[in-house]
Amino acid sequence: MVIEDIFKALGDPTRLRIARLLGTMELAVGELAQVLGQSQPRVSRHVGILCDAGLAERRREGSWVFLRQAEADERAAPVIDATQRLLAIAEQTEPDFAAVCEADRRKLAAIRDARVTAAEHYFARHAGEWDELRLLHSPDAEVERRLSDALADSPLGAVLDIGTGTGRMAELFAGTAERVVALDKNLEMLRVARAKLQHLPTARIELVQGDFADLPFAPASFDTVLLHQVLHFAPDPAPALAEAARVLRGGGRIAIVDFASHDREELRTRHQHARLGFTDRQMAELLRAAGFTASAPIALEGGELIVKIWIGKRRASPATPAKTPALETAR
Repeated sequence: MVIEDIFKALGDPTRLRIARLLGTMELAVGELAQVLGQSQPRVSRHVGILCDAGLAERRREGSWVFLRQAEADERAAPVIDATQRLLAIAEQTEPDFAAVCEADRRKLAAIRDARVTAAEHYFARHAGEWDELRLLHSPDAEVERRLSDALADSPLGAVLDIGTGTGRMAELFAGTAERVVALDKNLEMLRVARAKLQHLPTARIELVQGDFADLPFAPASFDTVLLHQVLHFAPDPAPALAEAARVLRGGGRIAIVDFASHDREELRTRHQHARLGFTDRQMAELLRAAGFTASAPIALEGGELIVKIWIGKRRASPATPAKTPALETAR
């Protein structure tokens, strides 16, 4: 980040508007073009200049490209913070700029509403399936309370919510974590999560498309990893846990919420469950092989399916995936 590049990048009315908008929420290039009333290629050129100056960053999600305010390192963070403060002061003192920003925010509100509407349509299509599954296990509120209690003994730090789905876990822990990265492979689910989480500050929440067996993050990037009702979708859970260990810092924690071993075979076809839950022995072996020291599991027996919470602490040097044991069939 070079200060001359920053001032040059901000020396254009459209880029000032983009910088102000990205301080509010993450936006797709097409959404940004809609707010600005400009063509997508033109907006992309402006975005490129802001990215080159280190004020914004791109992230591809399927065929869409999302923009957010750049996540700066310790050296650059004060400059980015000062830039946002300067834009806020300009809006307070410059009537013309304030009028433009207010108009942009009105259009932004329409985009927020469209996201919520799309999420509601998705829920309407799948509500019956989810309600059917919820009836089989403990109430969600009780699971969330027990999970929060299990993680309350030390700071969450940077949290990775793998398989975020609707974004509920990210929403639950956003207030106590330093930041939360919500990851999901399914683009439609990410759009549902984005609608749920769009009220949170962009500095505290980030949504990323990715696979739990090949996480797009550097080693030792997080302090806490969550896998909430995700691992039963994995035919082989070992690679997912090895990846979780890789991106956790030494002493970091993993929290797995999933079903105890059961025999509801219809969940394979009706809900695409690859595994019919896990025994405590299976989970202990999986965690050990991935480099975790496991705590005693927590059982919630308020339904036909027992929900378990398994917590593991990452050892300094996780074992290699090659030593992962073969799993018995979970039945």
